[in-house]
Parts: sequence; structure tokens; C-alpha cells
Amino acid sequence: MRVIVVGCGKVGTRIASQLSTEGWDVTVLDNNPAHLHRISDSYDVLAMEGDGSSYTTLVEAGVKEADLIIAVTDSDEKNLLCCLMAKRSGHAAAIARVRNPVYHSEVEYFRENFNLAMAVNQEHAAAEEIARVFRFPSAINIEIFSKGRVELLTFRLTKDSVLIGKPLVYIHSHLRCDVLVLLVRRGSQVIVPSGEFVPEAGDILSVVYSQGSSGGFFKKIGIETDPVHSVMIIGGGRMSVYLAKRLIRERIAVKIIEQDEKRCEELANTLHEAIIVHGDGTDEDLLMEEGIQNVEGFAALTGIDELNIILSLHARGQNPKAKLVTKITRIGFTDVIESLDLGTIVNPKDITADFVVHYSRSLQASMDSNMETLYKLADGQAEVMEFHVRQKSEATGRELRKMRLKKNVLIGKIFRGGWVFTPSGPDTIEVGDNVILVAKAEDKILELDDILDT
Repeated sequence: MRVIVVGCGKVGTRIASQLSTEGWDVTVLDNNPAHLHRISDSYDVLAMEGDGSSYTTLVEAGVKEADLIIAVTDSDEKNLLCCLMAKRSGHAAAIARVRNPVYHSEVEYFRENFNLAMAVNQEHAAAEEIARVFRFPSAINIEIFSKGRVELLTFRLTKDSVLIGKPLVYIHSHLRCDVLVLLVRRGSQVIVPSGEFVPEAGDILSVVYSQGSSGGFFKKIGIETDPVHSVMIIGGGRMSVYLAKRLIRERIAVKIIEQDEKRCEELANTLHEAIIVHGDGTDEDLLMEEGIQNVEGFAALTGIDELNIILSLHARGQNPKAKLVTKITRIGFTDVIESLDLGTIVNPKDITADFVVHYSRSLQASMDSNMETLYKLADGQAEVMEFHVRQKSEATGRELRKMRLKKNVLIGKIFRGGWVFTPSGPDTIEVGDNVILVAKAEDKILELDDILDT
């Protein structure tokens, strides 16, 4: 299948590289020769210099034959224009990145009238993710499946947890909880565990459960589940606005510290129920005066990764019990960053790229089973997917115990007719089901039948 990616900044590069490795015929368009040279040297893509909002350039790039066009330049207007011309020129599905808060309430209008397959707002998506972890402070991150009926929560196992030294089957046999561990990260290892796997202190567990069924489990293993009541945010950008609005709706007290006086005035006019402080977020005295030592949540959301890291480390020192969120968009050295205990790390660009790749896979898959949701875990080494089974296939109608699954595949939940359950050996996958599973990214699961080891 053919795809044109317009804009090869960090988001465009990640999307193009991912789709290229999955076998797509990828063309990237950008005005910056240096960006094009970098991406063409690293990945199997066709790099073209030009303006994606030019009809002539789009035609030269093959828009009339393309199956998908993804516009992720820095300009919302250019992205929308690019997609509009692509839709008028051929049959390609179109995805636009639309970031301006002014357009946020109009996303549905754009989708309908520009005939977009997807409009992605990375700051809003990141803010939603942050809000979820503030509602459950012990979580590293929380993802949603089956329209909120199923949740995937990732947390670090503390040294005093009752799960340490016991096989995972203990969760069902002794704790009597319908919670399944889908993935374990231990140092650099990523493990899809069996029931006999024995967790250790420091392991990062990703567990899946149906909505409303998790409270007893987390209480039994000593995990705090109460939401925070107050949050301090450093930086008054778009993500902070989206986050503050969401937190205020949930009656969480919000304080934003922003250095730019004009921006503070804009924030005060937009966020009437938040406290807006004009000041330097790196001023230790100011942070103490504003109560950093007492807040229950702290989010470092400036535009500078290094500053966010320093701010979170300082917050950890002043308030060890606070839930931390650190925005990081470009720094590598993942192992080093994770060792710093920065709480939940949020990368808006990665979130955007993952949304787009998920849709692209759905477009590529057969109609037997469509991928509804895709989340990447462990720095992209593993993927949790949700498939909606539309037709009979090799994976349907057979008892799971009689199916030969690929080594690193684990089926976590099945949603059937309003009922969510953890499948066991005698269970089957049926037409109409939503199936949630985990697999190593290297397995490249595009449709449900790909889980079979044929």
C-alpha cells in the first residue's frame, strides 16, 4: 500500500519509519532538504522536496494512486488544505494533525466536511493521558479499550507487594481477582508472562481488567487508588490548558506557573477556576511559596525537556509523595531517564505517531477483523491491540487451548454482548467479539489471524 507523509519532523519521521518497516510504500514530502536527507539515509522511503499544500507537488508525489495521506506539518491550515486536495484528487484516506485549541471544538466539522479519516490533536491526547494518571496516582500510565469498558494500567511493583515471590496465577487462585498481567518489564527485558511467572520488586507490570473490577485487586496488593486533589503545572502551553480544563471538570485544584506575562493573562481569561501565577518555574523560592511541598500532583510541561527533568527531580526531592508527570519530546537515553524516577513520562509526538500507525494498520488489515485500538508499551517493544471480529476466520470458533498461538502472544480480554471476561482454555473467539491481546512488536500483528503460529 502507498502512503504520502507530508512533513518529516519528529512525528512525520516516526510515522514514516514505522510504516516503512511494516512494508508500506512510503513517500515523504518536506521543504527542508536536511530533514529529507536524514530520513532517506535511515529508512527505506522516497524523499521529495516540496510543499505539501501545492497540488502540483502532491500529484508528483503520487497522490492520485496513494491509499493514505498523512499531513503532520507545523501548520494546521496547511495540513487541512493538503488533505482536502488529496481527497479531491484520488481515493486516499486522509489524516491531519490539528493542534490549535481554537479548532478543537471543530474537529468533527473538519472530519465530516474535509472527509478526514482522522484529525489528531497531540496536546489534547497527551492531556487526556495525564489526567488519567492523576486520577490513579500509582499508575505509570492508563490506556482505555472497548469504549472505556476495559482498562490497561501499568505500575511499578514495590518491595512490600504481596505479589513478590508468588506466581501470577496467585492473583486468581488466592486474591480472587479478575485481573490479568499482560506484560512485565524487568530492566531491559520485556516479558509476555505465563501464570507461572514470578514477579520481583521493581518489575513494571501492565495489567488489564474490566471497568469497576480493579479496586479490590489494587487494594489487596497495597496500591493507592484515590485521585489527587491538587496539581501544580509548570508551563502554560496548549497541553497545560487542555489538562487544566479536564482537571477542573473533575474538581481537582489547579495552579499554573508561567513565565510570560501576556500568556498568564490569556490563561486567566480562559481558565477562571485555576490559579495562574506569573513567575519563573525554576525559582526554588517561588515554588516553595506556591506550595510545591504540599501538592498531590506535579506536571513539568515546559517546552524544554532538560528543564522538565530538572523540575521533576526537584519536585521529587521536595515532595516525595507527589504524583509526577514529565513531558519529554526529544531526548534519547531511555534507560538513563527511566532510572531518574520522573514519574509518568509523556511524549505528545509519540502519542500522535501511535494513533496514526494504528489507523494505518487498520486500513491495511483484512475485513475479517479490524484493529480498533493500538497502544505501544516498553518503548515500542510490545503492543496491546484490540480487534473487532467482523467475519469468521482461522482464529474464530476454536477453543483457545487447541489454538497454536505465537510464542509472545497473550489474549487478555474478550468483550462480548456487553460482557467482559478473561478467556481460558475452553473459550472461543466468535464473530462480533472485541478481542484484546498483547504481542511483541516484532511479530507485526496486523489482523487477528496473525496471532496464529502456522
